Amino acid sequence: MRITSLVDSYDTVLFDLDGVIYRGPHALPGVTEVIADIEARGIRCLYVTNNASRTAEMVAGHLRDLGIQCTDEQVVTSPQAAAVILSGMFPSGAHVYVVGGEGVDQALRVAGFVPTRNPEDRPVAVVQGFAPDVEWRDLAAASYLIESGCAWIATNLDLTLPTEHGIAPGNGSLVAAVANATGRQPDHVAGKPEPALFLTAMQRVGATRALVVGDRLDTDIAGADRARIDSLYVATGVHSVSDVFAADPGMRPTFLGPDLGALLQPAPSPDGERAWDVATSLAQECWRARDASTAIDVGEVVARWTSRFPGALPHPAISTVGH
Repeated sequence: MRITSLVDSYDTVLFDLDGVIYRGPHALPGVTEVIADIEARGIRCLYVTNNASRTAEMVAGHLRDLGIQCTDEQVVTSPQAAAVILSGMFPSGAHVYVVGGEGVDQALRVAGFVPTRNPEDRPVAVVQGFAPDVEWRDLAAASYLIESGCAWIATNLDLTLPTEHGIAPGNGSLVAAVANATGRQPDHVAGKPEPALFLTAMQRVGATRALVVGDRLDTDIAGADRARIDSLYVATGVHSVSDVFAADPGMRPTFLGPDLGALLQPAPSPDGERAWDVATSLAQECWRARDASTAIDVGEVVARWTSRFPGALPHPAISTVGH
């Protein structure tokens, strides 16, 4: 196949959701058209989320409501990645104590485990995910089981969660409470920025060359880096372009673009120049200066970005959102 656009270099695109596909209840401008174009090229689109409270079917239904043609199997959740991790540790049929919602229960059942909220069922592991009705007694029971030797898997470590009323504690804050009680950290973390979620998605479809698309440096981009997958940062969500230009190694995207339309821009040329994306060159200029401890006016570089992509900077957004 002749490579004409950035996306043509990949067989699979792994999309984050909030800040990439939609903001709040609405799809971001142009998203449905870009995704339809990508799939028409025969490139797979998967949607990866740290959200443990919703099932894959719920997420897929939301995407279909937004006009995106999506099957349930195209959604990969952190509880599903947690179930894959468990499958490598314990036999099918084992009981697993659940802190969280239906998204965790369903993922465990599909993988052959028996989710339970009764510590007397002698669970072999604890899987901790977020749900708004998690109570102190749930955290206490999880702590007792972990202290007694149960394996402990967290679906994600997102510290905060945005709500219509403002910032609320996320799963990472609840995991921290259990960690404080037990004096230890989870044995495994399934969600971003750990690589398990992305690797689970790739294994599901047999992807050999995937591209992660995200708006957050500390989850999407860092997770891609840990999984050794290329990434595209889009400026439609949480982290600003100035955040990217000041990013440390490990949180630097392979490519930058103002929105998902960057996927359909001309591919990088053979000599390595990315004429298709001025933003990437600007970022690399900042990163070289940062690594060399050389002074650079990041504000001036951001101004150059803004002049090239007017209106592309994201609206004010809540930081550390759980995607």
